[in-house]
Amino acid sequence: MHIENLDEKQAMLAAIIENSEDAIISKNLDGRITSWNRSAERMFGYTENDALGQLIYIIIPQDRHQEEAMIISKLKKGERVEHFETVRRAKNGKLIHVAISVSPIKNGQGQIVGASKIARDITQQKQYEERLQLMHSIGKVISAQLDVSTILQKVTDATTLIAGAAFGAFFYNKTDSKGEAYTLYALSGAKREDFDKFGMPRNTAVFKATFEGEGIVRSDDITKDPRYGKNAPHQGMPQGHLPVVSYLAVPVLSQGGLPIGGLFFGHPEAGVFNEEHETLVASIASQAAIALDNAKLYEEVNILSNKKDTFIGFASHELKTPLTTIKGYLQLAEASEISAKEILPKVSKQLARLEGIIADLLDISKIQAGKLDLHFNKSSLKEILVESIESVDFTDHMIELDHPSEDVELFADQQKITQVLVNLLSNAVKYSPAETRITVSALLMGDEVQISVSDEGEGISKEHLTSIFNQYYRVSSGKKTPKGMGLGLYISKEIIEGHLGKIWAESEQGKGSSFHIRFPVERPRYLNS
Repeated sequence: MHIENLDEKQAMLAAIIENSEDAIISKNLDGRITSWNRSAERMFGYTENDALGQLIYIIIPQDRHQEEAMIISKLKKGERVEHFETVRRAKNGKLIHVAISVSPIKNGQGQIVGASKIARDITQQKQYEERLQLMHSIGKVISAQLDVSTILQKVTDATTLIAGAAFGAFFYNKTDSKGEAYTLYALSGAKREDFDKFGMPRNTAVFKATFEGEGIVRSDDITKDPRYGKNAPHQGMPQGHLPVVSYLAVPVLSQGGLPIGGLFFGHPEAGVFNEEHETLVASIASQAAIALDNAKLYEEVNILSNKKDTFIGFASHELKTPLTTIKGYLQLAEASEISAKEILPKVSKQLARLEGIIADLLDISKIQAGKLDLHFNKSSLKEILVESIESVDFTDHMIELDHPSEDVELFADQQKITQVLVNLLSNAVKYSPAETRITVSALLMGDEVQISVSDEGEGISKEHLTSIFNQYYRVSSGKKTPKGMGLGLYISKEIIEGHLGKIWAESEQGKGSSFHIRFPVERPRYLNS
């Protein structure tokens, strides 16, 4: 009966060993394998027949052979090795993170004759820990960075590693007039020339969800996606492109929810990316978005600071010029080289210029303090147009006025609207040749009035057109030195927006420019109190 119980126990033990989720291996003190269960076969790739009789070194990397000597030394002393974390190598060369426990095996006389080793695959656990550590470190790095390029490269490198992608890329959301151009900012696992020869991605069905911030796109095989291969000229992946089967794309959204760009990952094998990769990459993308917003703000502050320094120097020059001219005329008058009758118009002109510069500076200080006061009263559209035209010298130009036959009563700050129109008209005179026509037109558009000033001048290039309403911005044509302090259009924009309206420009180089302002005829009642 005792023998039967022993046999049952041995059979049960053998069954447990054979069906264990952990690899269970026994070896003698020479390090030769004497038993090898199914999990060992599954984990390391060697069959039982392959492994029996082999030295245990077949699964130990060369640089870790000293670990076996340490383990044998402990075993000979009768000591156990508990939860020892290390790395072992499978038959296919793959490195596996394992936690091993080793116990001595004794014979009937109590002598130690071998060892029993239990190995648990902790590769996924280690990868998770490494990912968490990487996420923590990348979070610290990008939060301390204020350089956009550095942030994007570090984020791309980290997320490519975390996702296990063959390569990754960050495309910045920079659209052209058709909304189709994107700028490549960072690459990981690939060379820039691998992308350059194929051009930038376009707003196709596959990319649209990412570039418009709609959500994450993950595919085990993107070539089988119904949105794939629908666009000319390639109808899919261009010849010579980096092979992409597994595909993961995560939008990067600003704190305001607007898409900044997207992180894209590819792998030539199918089914590489999973939900965990989505979550981890999305988490880093959120951190990156905050860092990018901060970096962009820092960049804008630096640009503004530089512009302000330039402006201070330029403003000093602009203020000195009329003062120097006035001083010169007065010196001539004192020396009786010019009569008071001749000097007064010239001095008055310079004083008006000086007055305009000071007025602009006062407006800017009010705008920056949020105290640009607008005084709304009932005003005549015709009176505003006539007064604006009469305030500008059109001696060398032809002026044409087109307005509604019946006068329109506006609820506006007449002085400020006139200031805007005078600025637009002065610019038209300044930047258009003599003997050309300047047209002022006004029309009602529903409950709004639109006033336009058009000239036949040199026009404004597209690169300047979107920036001309920025503070301190001056257009240089390459032929003329920019005139003014770069404040007039900025102030005009603030005034028109204060009227709940908008101002914009249309231009084509060589064909003149048209500036338009549009604002409500009536002030909304809730703003009148």
